Amino acid sequence: MLNTENLLSRITINPKIMLGKPTIRGMRITVEQILRALSGGVSEQELLEEYPELEKEDFQAVFAYVTGLVEEEQVFPVGVSV
Repeated sequence: MLNTENLLSRITINPKIMLGKPTIRGMRITVEQILRALSGGVSEQELLEEYPELEKEDFQAVFAYVTGLVEEEQVFPVGVSV
């Protein structure tokens, strides 16, 4: 198993590829595409078959990347008038 730093190195951002969206290893496969497919019920195995250039560790990298985004998220309470 790769450590988080190695996993995150699989996520690349290049303004010349997919308009700068985070992609997997510089390919034209975005983190968003993978998350949208998984949340829509497509399995990792199905994605591996559809995109043979993907590797199992790429999914771990997507999850590590998104976990980092959620960790940085800040929630501020908003007063509610009744």
